[in-house]
Amino acid sequence: MEKLLEVRNLTKNFKDNCVLDHISFSVNKGEILCLLGPNGAGKSTTINILLGLLRRNEGTILYEGVKIDHKLHDYKQKLGVVPQDLALYEELSAEQNARFFTSLYGLRGVDLDAAVEEALTFAGLADRRKDKVKTFSGGMKRRLNIACAIAHHPELVVMDEPTVGIDPQSRNHILGSIRKLQQNGMTVLYTTHYMEEVEAISSRI
Repeated sequence: MEKLLEVRNLTKNFKDNCVLDHISFSVNKGEILCLLGPNGAGKSTTINILLGLLRRNEGTILYEGVKIDHKLHDYKQKLGVVPQDLALYEELSAEQNARFFTSLYGLRGVDLDAAVEEALTFAGLADRRKDKVKTFSGGMKRRLNIACAIAHHPELVVMDEPTVGIDPQSRNHILGSIRKLQQNGMTVLYTTHYMEEVEAISSRI
């Protein structure tokens, strides 16, 4: 399979504590790769380095064969990010949140309108578009977080434990939506400590 993202000998130290010790892996186009590990294993640290939010001590990261350091802005434009902590504005509506985050990727006018409509429909929130986020349940907020991450049609969607703290029904909805993303041609990098989630969605672990 064709490699989309490749990580070689990734190492991260926090003072004297080695959190990542020469980790290497690749993400193939069109797959759902799951990083499985308990809390504190270094999953979020790995994700934050891949997103350019945290410096690494050693290692090389390539996207489509090119080091991300050489084209960091272009690389970030191709990503959709679903963080572990919700990244939403509680006082804004679902639609306003989706429009704001999608506009950060350069979409404007009718393209922006269409992208937001598609993303809210995908997340099952089209009928709640005008409601403020503070009125949403935890599961609805998680679904909106995903909608904001995928509206611009990224090549790679990075999800860092996106089902933390939600009910089983909402979790099943999210896992089903992740499989749909793959069917629509997106590649997903997914971190979790839930074995049953990995069994439900992963192409590789």
